Amino acid sequence: MFATSERVREPTEGKTDTMSDSMRAGAIWERVGRRLRAELGEDVFSSWFKSIEIDLAETDAVRLSVPTRFLKSWIDHHYKDRIIARWSEEAGQAVAIEVVVRTAAGARAVSRPRPVEEAARPAVPAPAPQRHDGTHLSAAQNTLGGSPLDPRLTFETFVQGRSNTLARAAALQVAQSRPTDAVLFNPLYIHAGVGLGKTHLLQAVAGTAQAGGRRVLYLTAEKFTFGFVAALKNQTAIAFKEALRNIDLLIIDDLQFLQGKQTQAEFCHTLNALIDAGRQIVVAGDRPPSDLENLDERVRSRLAGGLTVEIGALDENLRFDILKQKLAHARAQHPGFDVPPTVMSYVAKNVTQNGRDLDGAFNRLIATNRLTNQPVTIEMAERSIRDLVRIAEPKRVKIEDIQKIVAQHYNVSRSDILSSRRTATVVRPRQIAMYLAKTMTLRSLPEIGRRFGGRDHTTVLHAVRKIEGLVGQDPALSEEVEALKRRLND
Repeated sequence: MFATSERVREPTEGKTDTMSDSMRAGAIWERVGRRLRAELGEDVFSSWFKSIEIDLAETDAVRLSVPTRFLKSWIDHHYKDRIIARWSEEAGQAVAIEVVVRTAAGARAVSRPRPVEEAARPAVPAPAPQRHDGTHLSAAQNTLGGSPLDPRLTFETFVQGRSNTLARAAALQVAQSRPTDAVLFNPLYIHAGVGLGKTHLLQAVAGTAQAGGRRVLYLTAEKFTFGFVAALKNQTAIAFKEALRNIDLLIIDDLQFLQGKQTQAEFCHTLNALIDAGRQIVVAGDRPPSDLENLDERVRSRLAGGLTVEIGALDENLRFDILKQKLAHARAQHPGFDVPPTVMSYVAKNVTQNGRDLDGAFNRLIATNRLTNQPVTIEMAERSIRDLVRIAEPKRVKIEDIQKIVAQHYNVSRSDILSSRRTATVVRPRQIAMYLAKTMTLRSLPEIGRRFGGRDHTTVLHAVRKIEGLVGQDPALSEEVEALKRRLND
C-alpha cells in the first residue's frame, strides 16, 4: 500500500511528484493538527501528537512515524480513525494512513514534511537521525528488564479530585518536561494507600515521557531488587549500574518492598548519581519516606529532600466521577447497558475503601445485568455488592495507624514517638497518640504502654489526663484532635 524508501530516493520522473505530494501533505497535516488540538485539548495533543512526523506521503496513502512502540499502539487503538477522518476531510478524498515506529535504518535522507509544530517554519538542516523506537533503552531493558506499562493508565483516564490534584499536577509537570528543562521536583515522591491511584500516575508519567522521546525506565522495587541480585550473581553489576545511570527518567513503584542492605545501598548510589547529573526520579510508596523504617536512613533523607505528595482517600464526589468514567467505557463495550444515577450515588456513598473496590462493585453490576438480564436497580446493587459495603461496621482503629497519622500530622517520625526523646516537638504528639489510643481502641493502659516503646501504664494515664484537660481549654487543640479522629475513621 505504501511506497518504499528506495522508491523515494530513485532519481526518476516520479521524484518531483513525490516531493510535491510531501509538501502538500505537510500543509494538510498542519491543518489536521490544528483541528486535533481544538477537539482534544492542549494536554492530549501535546502528549500524543507532537512527536508524529510524516514518513511518506502519496496522493491516497500516508505513512506517519512515531518514536516508540507504546505511542504507535496507543494512537492505533485510540486516535487513528480520527486522524484518517480529519485527513480525508482536509484532502477532499479518502486516504489510507499507516503508523510506524521510527528507526535510524528507516530515516529518510531526502527532505520530508516536518511535525505539525514545525510545518510552517523555514526548512533547516535535519539533525543526525537517532533511534526512538525503544532501542536507545536496550542496555537498561536487557540488563534490568523494565516492568511492563499498561497503555490504559494515562493522564486522560486518571480521574481528578481534591485528594489527588497536587499529585497529578506534579506528575504531569515531570512527564511533559524535556531533557533540557531544569528539574523542578527531584525526586518526586508520591505516597498513598492501596487502590488510590499512585501506580496509575507513575505509569502515566512513564508513557507520556516515553512518547516524548525521553529515555525512561519504569521498575517496581521488587524488580529492582531482583535485577541487582541477579547482576551480582552473574557478575554483571557494572553493566547494571551503567544501565541505570544512562537514562533520563527513572520511575520506581512500591518502594516499601525494596529489600536488602546491598540493594538499598545501590539504590542510594543510583539516586545520588542521577540527581547530581540532573536526571529525573519519580518514586511511589504506601507511606511517606520518614515512615519507611526498614529503609536506609540515607535513602529516606534523599527522598525527603525532593517533593513529597500524598494522594488522600477518595471522597464521595471523586468516587462518583470514577463510576461515571467506568460507565462511559462500559457503554462502548456493552451497548444498552446503563446504571441509573441513583444506583451510582448508592455505590459511591457506600463503597468507600479504595478504587479497586469500586472496580469490583461496578464489574458486579455489569456481570449481574449481562448474565441475568436484570435491570440495574438499588435492590440489585444491594445484593451484588453487599460484602463491599462496610458502613454498618465500625472501623477498627489500630494503634499503629494512630501513631502513623499523628506522626504525619506533626511532622515527626513514628520512631520519634516510640523513642525516649523528651523534646516538646515529640512529647505532645506522643501524648496525643496515647490519648487517641485510649479513646479509640479497646486496648488497656498497660497494652498501650507496651506499644509505645515499653512505657509504664502510669505514663499513658498521665498523657490521657493531660490531653483531656488541654482539649477542654484549647479550642485549636480540640479541633486538631477531632481532625485526627476523622482521618482515623475515614
